[in-house]
Parts: sequence; C-alpha cells; structure tokens
Amino acid sequence: MAFPSLPAILATRELRAADLEQSPAEALLRLHAWMQLARITDNRILDLFRQGLIRGTVAGGQGNESLIVPLALLADKAVDVISFSHRDLGGHLIWSGHLCDHLNQYFANADSPTKAREGNVHHGDPHHRSYPMISHLGAMLSTVAGGADSQRKLGRPAVGFAFFGDGGSSTGDVHEAMNLASLLSLPVVFVIENNRYAYSTPVAEQFAGNTELWKRAAGYGIEGFALDCTGDTGDVARTLAAAIEKVRTTSRPVLIEAQVLRLRGHAAYDTCDYMKPGESEGFFDRDPLPKFRAKVVAAVGVERVDAVEAELSAFLEACIKISLARPRPTPAGMVEDVFAPVAAPIAWKPEPAQPASLNLAQAINLGLRKILRERPESLLMGQDIATYGGAFKVTDNLLKEFGRPRVLNTPLAESACTGYAIGLALNGHRPIEEFQFADFSTDATTQITLNAATMHFRSGAACPLVFRLPCGGGLTFGSFHSQELEAFFLSMPGLKGLYPSTPQDAFNALLAAYEDNNPVLLFEHKGLYRKGRAPVVWDPNYRSVWEPRHVRQGDFATLVTYGEMVHLAEEAADYLAGDYEVSLDLFDLRALSPLKLDAIHASLQRTGRLIVVHEGRRTHGFGAELISRLTEETFAALKAAPLRIASLDLPVPFAPELEREYRPTKDKIIERITAWMG
Repeated sequence: MAFPSLPAILATRELRAADLEQSPAEALLRLHAWMQLARITDNRILDLFRQGLIRGTVAGGQGNESLIVPLALLADKAVDVISFSHRDLGGHLIWSGHLCDHLNQYFANADSPTKAREGNVHHGDPHHRSYPMISHLGAMLSTVAGGADSQRKLGRPAVGFAFFGDGGSSTGDVHEAMNLASLLSLPVVFVIENNRYAYSTPVAEQFAGNTELWKRAAGYGIEGFALDCTGDTGDVARTLAAAIEKVRTTSRPVLIEAQVLRLRGHAAYDTCDYMKPGESEGFFDRDPLPKFRAKVVAAVGVERVDAVEAELSAFLEACIKISLARPRPTPAGMVEDVFAPVAAPIAWKPEPAQPASLNLAQAINLGLRKILRERPESLLMGQDIATYGGAFKVTDNLLKEFGRPRVLNTPLAESACTGYAIGLALNGHRPIEEFQFADFSTDATTQITLNAATMHFRSGAACPLVFRLPCGGGLTFGSFHSQELEAFFLSMPGLKGLYPSTPQDAFNALLAAYEDNNPVLLFEHKGLYRKGRAPVVWDPNYRSVWEPRHVRQGDFATLVTYGEMVHLAEEAADYLAGDYEVSLDLFDLRALSPLKLDAIHASLQRTGRLIVVHEGRRTHGFGAELISRLTEETFAALKAAPLRIASLDLPVPFAPELEREYRPTKDKIIERITAWMG
C-alpha cells in the first residue's frame, strides 16, 4: 500500500536563517506545521499505546517541539550528523523518511526501520547519518563526535548534534565526550534538553550548588549558553541558527542548555505523582505551541493555519491506518543479522615479499604499518600510542612515519574514545583502537557491547573497527593489568574475536580483523610480545586465522587451546609423547568468535577424549563454552569426561609465586593430564 502524499507544507524540510527575515510569515508557518505534526503524532501515539496497539512504552516529546523542530530544520541534512533522544520525534520526522516509516517503528510491524528489533524511538537512519540512540544517552555524544569528525576528514563541512537530558548530564560519558570534542576541536553542538526532571528526580536532587548546567562549558574551554525554548519559537530558531553557523565555521563545540517542558511525564506509565501540586498545570501554561500558533495566525491568518492543521490531522490518520494494516514481523534473518555480511577481501599489496624474523609485537607493528600505508580510511588511536609508541612499544615509530592525524593519542577516556571510534566507523573510516591494557576496556563496556556490537542487528549499519587488547598474566602486573576478558566480552552478541599465538598469525589476524565489517576484538597476550621470533611474510591465505590451526597430529586426545597456552600445551605434549608415549591432537583455536569447530569435531570423533586449556578463570570461563559446543555433537564418541584446565577463581595475584599458583603452567598441565589419564 502506497504511503499518503505529504502535505505541501511538509515538502520543505529546511530552514535558513535568512528565511526568518526575508519570508518570515512562510518560515513561521513551516515551523508551526512541523511542530504541530510532532505534537499531534506524539498525542496519537500515546492514545494508541493506551489502546494496546503499541507495545512496550512511549516517551513523548510534548513540550520539546520548540527546540527540536527549528534545530532539525536548520541542520544541513546532506552532511550533518545527529543522534536524537527519546523526546525528539519531531526531529526524526524532519530528518528523513516518511511519517509511516516512523509509525511502523512504534507499531513494531514488518516495515519497522529496525525490523521490530528495537522499540519506539530507538531507531535512526545511519545511511543519512542519524545514529540510533541507546538508552545510555550519555554514550551517544561521542558517537556523534566521531561521525562529525569523519565527515570533516572527508572534506565535508559537517556539524554534529548530540542530545542528552539534565539527568544524563551527570554521567561520566558526557564529561569525556565534551572534553574530547574540545581537545580535538570537533564541530559538535551539545544540547542539554533540560525539562527539570530525570524521570522523577528533580534537578535540585541531581546537582549540588549551581544548577545552571551550561556554565560547565567553561571547564572544557568551550562556549556555552542557556536557551529558553518556552518563549518565542522564532527567536529560538534565530539563536540556534547563529550557534550552528558559528560551530560550522570555527569547528569548535558549543554547549546549549535548552530549557524545555515535559508535558506528559517521563513515559506513558508515569503517574507524575512526585510533582508538586499545580506544577504540571504550570507547565501547560508555559507551553510554547499555543503561543506560537497565535503569532503564526497573526502573520498568515487563521483560515490558512486551520487549513494546514486539518490537512496534517488527516495525513496523520491516513498514515496510522496504513501502518496498523502492515503485517507483524517474522524472526527470519535475526540470527544472520547479528553480524554484517562478510566483506570482500581488500586488495592488499603482496608485501612484505621476503620473510623477516619478528616477535609478536613487531609483527603487529608491521601489520599496522601496512594498514596505514595502504588504507587511507584507517587510523590508530589510544593512550600513549603516538610519541611514546604505546605501553608495550607496539606502535613504535608509527607517528613519525604517518603523522598525528593518522596516529592519535587519546585522553584517559575509554568510553568516549570508543564511542568516537564507532562514529568514525559508521561513516566510512576504519579505526583501530588500542586499549593500554585489556583491563581498561571495561570502562568502555557499554560502547563495545551495547552500541558497536548491536549496531548491525538493530540498524543494518556495518560498524567496522578493531579493538586491540593487550591481555593475560605471567608478568606480575597484578589484577588490574592481567585480565583475560574473552569470555566476558564474547558472551555478548555481535562481537568477533581473534587470539593469535604466533607472529605470523598476529600479522594475519590484524589484516583479517581490519577488513571485517564488524567490531573485532584482537586479544594480544603480553607474555608473547617478545617471546621468541619467527618468520613473518605476506600470506595470501591470511583469512585462514578465522579457522583453528592444527598444530600437531595425535590420537589419544584432542587438546584445544589458544593464546600463550598454545606454547605451554606444545611443551606438555612433547613431554607426554616422550615419557608416556601418548600423542595429542593439538589445535590452536585462533578465532574465538565466530567459532568454527568442524575440524575439531572430526578430531574428537576420532580420539574420543577432549582437553581444553585456557588462561581465563575456570568458572564461566571460555573453556566451558568450548566443551559444551564440542560435546553436544560428539557425546556418544566420548571415552572419558572432558578435562578443563584453567586459572583459579581469584583476582590475578601480584607476586610471582602467587601468580604461578593462580594460572596454568606446563607442569600443572602435565599433572592434570596424567592424573586424568590414570
């Protein structure tokens, strides 16, 4: 069924500052039409929710129109970047798509922009640089910053628009994002939609002392101001136009505290019984929409305004009728859409053509150098990676060769920097982010697991970026610098993971991860960085790292491991072959997600015995998943219970004597296997 034609007044989704002076009556009518459409749509959505026709809940934007409508009209939809909040339906309507598209999202029908995988306003249009929101609103700011910077790197004069509430302004992500934007001179308009309540918590219970939130801008070295959006909407539009033009021209961020109203509570289920007597009525008395309507009536006449509003109402009802008639969604494609489709191989130059004897750190450095040299969309980012060359010198000399725009030192702001990388990735760049230690990536958990990892599933947009994670123990670094986090991260859908154990595999893994269209975790065991050298050369079969490597042939048992444990397992296998005449069929898993276990299944069918060794802790460790996957299909072939060898269920201890007790060693692997054999 075709969508209804747009009313003529909605044909223009732009507003220039000059329009307010040269054709003020028409500009005001256009503003009113979009504000009116947003208001009546929000009201009807609430009605439909109460009728049980919309599921979940709805958080309306009634009272927010005088901010979001002029801002969305003033933005340059051809180049700008935005991420709307749950109060910003009017912005969604203006930015892109038909009203039916947005209603389909609320009805969660088969034509929902998110395929009904996300609810209500948790949608966007990444193709047009409208990034879908997540409920952790503070985390969206840095993604907008990354997208806007990506546009600037591509030569486009973009501005980013990032929205958050007075409550969200308390989060650390907001501080990190504004500091990063100021530090890098990113053209972002940060907007606090201050309606005085974070759900039910008033501003007075959120902040001590000064509650003029715009004054925080001074702490970041950026401009800030308050904007009363309950007054004249034309004046609001003029102020916004000037601010946007200044950011576009100077590429300096600005913080706007927009004072708006929340006329319908936090969401549909909100009883608002926490408000003071008469407070809600006071909000309605200050509603800018009726006041602005009176001004428009004075400019163009009541007949014209009435006619426009009648046309908008008829258009809305026609769209609701169409969207209600759409079929319900089906689960088809859900599993396949967790990951973006496999990318075509990059046409890498066959270099280095001659093998060089390198350790694992040098092999990764070689891979990074190759990527920076051959791929202009690439960039490296992380703490201390530039002049210093990284905590482990893996990025040594890359700044000298490629310069600061390509090799970027970041502040200690793992969450914002990861969100920034996500924004870059959504817009055509392919960032590689180094976490100084894998442990520090926990500060970016939301960005990695709930933003980047879910992006393709909920929006259809690829999010190609690589997270480098120096991990593992054995170096007496203690519990904050020695974690194995593969089980922690890879329990979340949408993340791929590679864990090389040799210099050649590390080089190959970096190239394979880089060209993948999904977020890829590259686990790099610190104990392997300088543990021996091996030949590294261009390998046209570099994508084989997504499959296990058959390290040695054996027939007594199938041993599966990865990372540094591969080397310990080899030593243990040598001992068992010499002293017990027992041969192990040894596999280096290499790819932890997605798991490709066909060769290991075949081995287990033949040997009937399974050993899994990993450095992570035993309880909820990655070995439990491996054993489950492998034995589910081969249980009948098993001759013994599987053996799982892992670290103790402790924080990683510091002293070498304690750390040796904590983690697997060659001797402990041998002891466990021989006891199991007996």
